[in-house]
Amino acid sequence: DACPSMRFIAMLATGYNVVDIACAKEKGIPVSNVPVYGTHSVSQFAIALLLEICHHIGYHNDTVKSGKWEQCPDWCYWDYPLIELAGKTYGLLGCPSSCGNIGIHTAAIASALGMHVIAYDMRQRDEALQLGVEYVSLDELFARSDVLGLQMPLFPFNTGIINRENIAKMKDGVIIIN
Repeated sequence: DACPSMRFIAMLATGYNVVDIACAKEKGIPVSNVPVYGTHSVSQFAIALLLEICHHIGYHNDTVKSGKWEQCPDWCYWDYPLIELAGKTYGLLGCPSSCGNIGIHTAAIASALGMHVIAYDMRQRDEALQLGVEYVSLDELFARSDVLGLQMPLFPFNTGIINRENIAKMKDGVIIIN
């Protein structure tokens, strides 16, 4: 009623959870998003976050510049244990049809790093199957993932999904990338 001449709502993002879809539908106003927005950059960023967690790249860069590596008697320097990703399991948490473009591209990068990729989704995508993604139940995804990727729009399905009950199903030390 506040905008009687509104004819179309377009979100310049993948998600549209900030739009009252029921109201728009009731008024006959189509709602659109940009399903390929940030596909490559968001998946690259998710993997960059993962690599930072595994290798503390920023920290090591700063400490190498400050001379800590030069002070090591065996010329082998790290202050944190490094996590090797090859052989680990990357879990993609999807919701109805949400193992979408970003999830597919993240799966491709994780696979290239030697990770096994599993996904929970209501709909299996050919692109994911071609990459070797294994579809599993939600409980199995929580139980098997060494890394759990949450690259999806906010929907009622996933609101609050990382909770005490589901965390209890996860491995100790699981890395969650949101």
